[in-house]
Amino acid sequence: MSHTLLPRAAATLALALATTFALPALADEASVRKAVESKLGNKVDSVVKTAYAGLYEVYADGQIIYTDEKVSALLIGTLIDGKTMKNVTSERMQKLTAIQFSDLPLELAVKQVRGDGKRVFATFEDPNCGYCKKLAKEIAKLDNVTVYVFLYPILSPDSLEKSKQIWCSSDRAKAWNDWMVDGKAPSGKGDCDTAAVQKTIETGRKLAINGTPTIFFADGERIPGAVPLARIEEKLAQTKGK
Repeated sequence: MSHTLLPRAAATLALALATTFALPALADEASVRKAVESKLGNKVDSVVKTAYAGLYEVYADGQIIYTDEKVSALLIGTLIDGKTMKNVTSERMQKLTAIQFSDLPLELAVKQVRGDGKRVFATFEDPNCGYCKKLAKEIAKLDNVTVYVFLYPILSPDSLEKSKQIWCSSDRAKAWNDWMVDGKAPSGKGDCDTAAVQKTIETGRKLAINGTPTIFFADGERIPGAVPLARIEEKLAQTKGK
């Protein structure tokens, strides 16, 4: 046997073995997907086997579900890594719900620029959301940033009215901050073209934004809730220039 053929033969054998061992995993994921879709009656977006107790991560309808290979139980909750104590579910959700920042219709947002404006992020907020007001006070402390605030009135009819008034103000950014930071009600009549507000609501639904505030950073990562200023600064440092 020629020795020059050995590396090639070994490579072929390695590829065959890799394929052989990979097929069952793919088959398992496919069977888990089919079984979960049958039980839930919903389309499953992805199935991935985790490194924890043989569990499979199933992403469907905007949430993570865990199950075993036989789909004998469905678990909805938070998975914590026992060694690092990291919130595995939270980290995965951030990746699974990430977007292309460039796909956001930024022309529909209230734009605020401070300093050189080089650091960029966007928020979806309801004007009557208490956590949004807390976030607005934090954002007011930032410099060298551009913030796109999407008016996302999902809490009440008054939220829609206030959003329209802010959108119709001569200085939308000022009207927004006057209300969210200082508690000064918007004085706009809300009788201008407010199609942007409705389009924002439609965009938010497409992105499965179910709560406010929701932040999107330049790398596409989504973070729900009133994020502390230190966390915002950290993310802006990571995504600067993107």
